[in-house]
Amino acid sequence: MQDSDVIVIGSGIGGLCTAGLLARYGKRVIVCESHTIAGGAAHSFRRRGFEFDSGPSFYCGLSDTQSLNPLKQVMDVLGESIQVIPYDPLGHYHFPEGTIAVYSDAERYWQEVERVTPQGAKELQRFTARLLGLYEAMRGIPTLALRSDWQVIFTFIKSYLPSLLKMLPYLPLVQSSAGNVMDATVKDPWVRRLIDLECFLLSGLKAHGTIAPEVAFMLGERSRAGVEYPLGGSAAIVQALVKGLERWGGQLRLGCHVEQILVESSKVVGVRLATGEILRSPIVISNASIWDTYNHLLRPEDLPASFRQAALDTPAVDSFMHLHLGIKADGLENLTGHHVVVHDSNQDITIPGNSCMISIPTVWDATLAPAGHHVVHAYTLEPYTGWERNQDYAEKKSQKAQSLYRALERIIPDIRERVVIELIGTPLTHAHYLRRYRGTYGPAIAADQGMFPSTHTPIQGLYRVGDSTIPGIGVPAVAASGILCANTLVNLQQTEQVLGELRK
Repeated sequence: MQDSDVIVIGSGIGGLCTAGLLARYGKRVIVCESHTIAGGAAHSFRRRGFEFDSGPSFYCGLSDTQSLNPLKQVMDVLGESIQVIPYDPLGHYHFPEGTIAVYSDAERYWQEVERVTPQGAKELQRFTARLLGLYEAMRGIPTLALRSDWQVIFTFIKSYLPSLLKMLPYLPLVQSSAGNVMDATVKDPWVRRLIDLECFLLSGLKAHGTIAPEVAFMLGERSRAGVEYPLGGSAAIVQALVKGLERWGGQLRLGCHVEQILVESSKVVGVRLATGEILRSPIVISNASIWDTYNHLLRPEDLPASFRQAALDTPAVDSFMHLHLGIKADGLENLTGHHVVVHDSNQDITIPGNSCMISIPTVWDATLAPAGHHVVHAYTLEPYTGWERNQDYAEKKSQKAQSLYRALERIIPDIRERVVIELIGTPLTHAHYLRRYRGTYGPAIAADQGMFPSTHTPIQGLYRVGDSTIPGIGVPAVAASGILCANTLVNLQQTEQVLGELRK
């Protein structure tokens, strides 16, 4: 007897999108989540009346019907929606040379860059135009129609051949890096640094490590679909996906830690929980990282030795330092919500502590904090190596948070006097609460140095989704991984039927 048709390990955005779609397709789905809160890296948590986003804070295309955002497409299929607050500018970049506003409207953004470098602004236009052409070509093929097996060819031929033909002039860009596009269009050193920064924010890698379609998607969505914040924070997105999963008969089990994926004769048969309970299923989908899946959830003998070693050798993006603050809001009426601060132009933007990202979501949603207060989330790259929970841990946390405080002082000079609650997160925090290998945010595979591991594995019935199956750090990428996996597990007619219902 099978307990379900599919077991999904982990309730991150990738896992929930996969599970929700499969439930929509009529599969009996159980999602097992170790934590008592759903959402993975996108979960929210509350302290003393302040609601903190643990991870994502920047969203595009959550409400626009023409959006290419895979997350929006999944929510549409599940019959769910969320309330959003649109805003513009989408943020400010603070360099030692000055501050620029980043507008959704490309013309206004170029005008901001022109204040720093007129020639660089013209070059940035050429860079953007080249990538927006690719975005327009991609618009005709919704992610919701795709799958990760050879049958995707039939989908292209039957339904999207004209759109595929429009893609032909851009095929060289599809596997190219944004850095190659930059080399062909931009010479200005300040604008090259700006492009490197935007790519780093998007993928954890600079322009030469980030694939061009990823940047094209980002530029297109923020200029066409707009930027918005979900009311209720990232928790609202997670709640909508859980509601959609349960609406279609799926089940989410919280505090349900999977200890081992059970394999017999190179075939998945189910999972064993930490409680000793065994759940039987012919299909298991891991939303854990590639390292955690192959190192902890499977026995070494379950995988071919060379495949396992190659997978475990996949390079990883560093972890982050996080600073969550509750602050007094008096006198901050003109505050904006997103900021990136680069401390030193002579240092690489990827040096830990040099580039600091800041989100103040209460600018849009005051319900996330007690009256008269703001929520602040600041973070910066930080390697896992060297961190230990010893007698120096608290002091090291405080010392490492100083670059984040200095960044915040560019926005709110008296930030330290305003703090009423302070929470400092380290790579150990991220590794512990999210059961993430070394606290990483995913593979660091440069655009021209290899493909991302796919959703498939050598074990029959075992699949993977999430940030270690598809390029990009972010919600659209992991939602897309869920779509590709779910569609691969059903026939083409089922996908076509769902797409048809969506168009009505």
